[in-house]
Amino acid sequence: MDIKALLFDKDGTLFDFHATWGVWAARLLDHLSAGDTVLRADLAGAIDYDLAASRFRPTSVAIAGTMDEIVEAMLAHLPGRTATDLAREMHLMAQEAPQVAAAPLDVLLPQLRGMGLKLGVMTNDSEASAKVHLTREAALDYFDCVFGADSGHGAKPDPAPLLALAHRLGVAPAHCVMLGDSLHDLQAAKAAGMVPVGVLTGPASAEDLAPHARAVLGDIGELPQWLARQDCDLCPVTG
Repeated sequence: MDIKALLFDKDGTLFDFHATWGVWAARLLDHLSAGDTVLRADLAGAIDYDLAASRFRPTSVAIAGTMDEIVEAMLAHLPGRTATDLAREMHLMAQEAPQVAAAPLDVLLPQLRGMGLKLGVMTNDSEASAKVHLTREAALDYFDCVFGADSGHGAKPDPAPLLALAHRLGVAPAHCVMLGDSLHDLQAAKAAGMVPVGVLTGPASAEDLAPHARAVLGDIGELPQWLARQDCDLCPVTG
């Protein structure tokens, strides 16, 4: 493979999904329910969030959906609130979500850039939240482009945002690897004509991802070694 660009999903790929968004969801539910335990349970049920385990179930809309889809799922239990106001509130709280990197980004990202690769992010989160999260990890400057579901190109599993990102990077889709933790990521990659690679730092299992991926990695920290095994013109990787 002649790999020239790596496109990353954010949540569950660059950052461990449950360590980040499981904590965020617990805080959000506490905030929105304001001490009403019945309402808290109803809101958790609406987004398939396991209150006892503090994590989303695999069927949750939050795993691969957009913030607007999460808002829609919860709004029926919040009479008097508008979708616009609730979305604004959730976006603000999302920017404060505690990020837990899936691998040491300060080591991995410079290494990938040193291999001559272009790097991009396509997340179903908002672009603003993504940039806040990446900035907080001192990682934003390593990426050539960051798109969110609100960047004007759509959301995964539609391949359109991946194609738009590849176009922005100036790399043909066939020379792009898309890394993600969900079937939406891998389906979008295949539809875009990219190389789909799964990671296990989200809710999906290897068995879920393997039929749809060229490879399944434990986390993105395994990328340099995987790239070194591919038939491409990248710099050799040692260690």
